[in-house]
Amino acid sequence: MSNVLFPGGFGLFLCMAETILILDFGSQYTQLIARRVRELNVYCEIHPFSKIPPITSDVKGVIFSGSPCSVRDEGAPDVDFTLFGPLPTLGICYGAQLMAQKTGGKVLPSQMREYGRANLTTVDPRNELLREMSTHSQVWMSHADTIASLSGEFEIIACTSSVKIAAFQKKGEKVFGIQFHPEVTHTLEGKKLLHNFVVNICGCTQNWTPDLFVESTISALRKKLGTDKVVMALSGGVDSTVAATLIHKAIEKNLFCIFVDNGLLRKNEFDQVMNSYLGMGLNIKGVDAKAKFYEALKGLTDPEAKRKAIGKTFIDVFDDEAHALTDVKWLGQGTIYPDVIESVSVKGPSVTIKSHHNVGGLPEKMKMKVIEPLNTLFKDEVRRVGKTLMIDPVILGRHPFPGPGLGIRILGDITPEKVRIAQEVDSIFIQGLRDHHLYDTVWQAGAMLLPVKSVGVMGDERTYERVVALRAVVSVDGMTADWAHLPYDFLSDVSSKIINKVKGVNRVVYDISSKPPSTIEWE
Repeated sequence: MSNVLFPGGFGLFLCMAETILILDFGSQYTQLIARRVRELNVYCEIHPFSKIPPITSDVKGVIFSGSPCSVRDEGAPDVDFTLFGPLPTLGICYGAQLMAQKTGGKVLPSQMREYGRANLTTVDPRNELLREMSTHSQVWMSHADTIASLSGEFEIIACTSSVKIAAFQKKGEKVFGIQFHPEVTHTLEGKKLLHNFVVNICGCTQNWTPDLFVESTISALRKKLGTDKVVMALSGGVDSTVAATLIHKAIEKNLFCIFVDNGLLRKNEFDQVMNSYLGMGLNIKGVDAKAKFYEALKGLTDPEAKRKAIGKTFIDVFDDEAHALTDVKWLGQGTIYPDVIESVSVKGPSVTIKSHHNVGGLPEKMKMKVIEPLNTLFKDEVRRVGKTLMIDPVILGRHPFPGPGLGIRILGDITPEKVRIAQEVDSIFIQGLRDHHLYDTVWQAGAMLLPVKSVGVMGDERTYERVVALRAVVSVDGMTADWAHLPYDFLSDVSSKIINKVKGVNRVVYDISSKPPSTIEWE
């Protein structure tokens, strides 16, 4: 059993996990590398190239990510390869170029930018990294530089028609570089290559499973918390529910959960979620704070101002409820791994695109220690852990719902009447997706109440009422998303029901924007 120090306040977490270390040079694909390794049931961690952790005996191999930088730039990301000793190493794109340059090879600007699909024309079938890969296997290139030459200590193991050095290996050592990206789906045999590296070359035994995570996490929580009390805000979402279930299994009634009704939830959601949690045996208190949130939002139209008002009010309400409890030492949170990665990214904390309503301000105000049992997992892994914990599939399959709720799906100021309209429209849309067996085919869906009115006709009367926009997207993790191509007959049916049943709405539109350039939410 090995000791792995996880960031984010969880402290020393005991885990029987062989680890692949991924050094991040700023690539947009770095998280995707980690996801692909995890899909092989192998644990991995992402660390910035500038903050390399101690290399313990649990580290079985190292992967260097790509980068938006050029190795030829002054001040380009760099790393001391001697830190990793004889460990198997795989450089991807920028990582491969850095390997080549630091060992006497030449990296030059490409005559034409090499971006998109390509096919390997030469593959060394004897090479353990490329074992069982096809000679003409499709790969994905994304680089403006190219490796023009290698030092004599390396040999070329794969080429494409335009890239002479598509893959290489250091002679006699388990050190490899590839110019393409095996982590993206466009590289058709990328998973096979990563399996060759992680399992065959690094020797990982593929024992990182949901069952192992649940067992070791509950054990670690019991040791960490002992008889201490923990307070936690629940939202009805996947992350907070799974985190609370793990903590509850470790300390049972010493976990105190609070679910706040901010008046911006979906129709009947407060009662539905409360009943679900009580059925799970969680020690939970529901708090009706609708009036406080509406008062805080009164007259606000700017999206950021609304988010901050919702966040501050939530913290005040939660803080009051938490302090009604005695001797609580810990604050539980459903932080997941992408949140942790973002906070220690290559460039430091990322630029704030928008403020998210969560419990981010609570630890400072409440002066509590933080416990985050999910801060090593991606969203899909959280769902698999939830399945192992036998959490209701309805909860695990729920679409993501923004922390500020309908507060950012009602464009402009917030009033109880606007909330009623948004809830009714959303309810018809979501239920329609379920009835037509489309709910599980989309990643997230919701309705936006627009701050405009349109002319309509109902019977013989002219109307001048509100416009709603329906939004449904398909995605893996929300980082990118495409609009869902829902059937026309479904959209027609839902539109008709909304206009006929929701007083105050006479026009429905469907959003066909993808992310990027658009965001999933409108505010």
